[in-house]
Amino acid sequence: MTATAPPGHASTDLIIVGGGPAGCAAAVMAASVGMRSVLFEPDALCAKIRHIAAIDNVVGGHTTGPELAAAIARDVARTELCEADLGARASEVHAFADHVTVTTDAGREVAAPYAVVATGVGPLSTAAAPWLTVSTDSALPTLWGAKVAERPTTSVLVIGADRPLGTFLRAHPALDATVLVAYPPVDDYKVDEVGHDARVALMPVACLSVRAQGASAVTAEWVDREGRHGAQTVDAAYLNLGSSPASPPGDIVRDSSGYCPPDRQHPRIITAGDLRSARFQRIMAATGSGSEAALRAYYDLRGVPSA
Repeated sequence: MTATAPPGHASTDLIIVGGGPAGCAAAVMAASVGMRSVLFEPDALCAKIRHIAAIDNVVGGHTTGPELAAAIARDVARTELCEADLGARASEVHAFADHVTVTTDAGREVAAPYAVVATGVGPLSTAAAPWLTVSTDSALPTLWGAKVAERPTTSVLVIGADRPLGTFLRAHPALDATVLVAYPPVDDYKVDEVGHDARVALMPVACLSVRAQGASAVTAEWVDREGRHGAQTVDAAYLNLGSSPASPPGDIVRDSSGYCPPDRQHPRIITAGDLRSARFQRIMAATGSGSEAALRAYYDLRGVPSA
């Protein structure tokens, strides 16, 4: 049976902001219990996952991002109770006593008893890394979704030790190159995932300066944690500084780090996926949180207390 919406306000049972793994899981779960939903996503469904060349930590036998993204998109397409409004970006999210409204950049406004906000994260810029100086004519590419260059590569500099580093190494098992990983103290705990790879040379630094050297090479100069200076020229360099929450404007509560924990939100707004915390940025964790968010809305509508 379709959930009952507050009279005079709701045009659907659930609004979902974000079409990544969490948002898609929320749509499928909501439909499974009879809830209608409208999902807003400015890009394709699971667009970020499509850039991941290798996956080894999801169920279902999927081993690449494009394969997994296509499977999730098919699941949403089969969900007749979900309207996926692709190309629409949420410009405002507002919560009231008995409903939530979401307005898009195209001027569409939708109301519902609850909203699941799962807009995820975006890459940090060099401005967010005071330990790093980049002096090149063009912006360095990010490691997220990077592919090995066709020209011979003997050394690669990765700036920062965020999780895409492990994905990059798994996606390119045949890469016969030294992967220099320069990272600040805040990333110390992240290198455990890649320290066993014989291609990786860990460089814990205090500061790093990067500049273009000729048409393609990049020269890095650094000071390590002991105050010693070093320099090396590499064939390619990629930014891997981490991510920043990408919450929409409106009544979303952020903590001091910019993330949006579910327990700080208005009762009508449920945050899910990577937007919740930097600690849970995994595809399976996002999928589970999206499903849980939809069920919370479902039970709340029926007055069933949370466990």
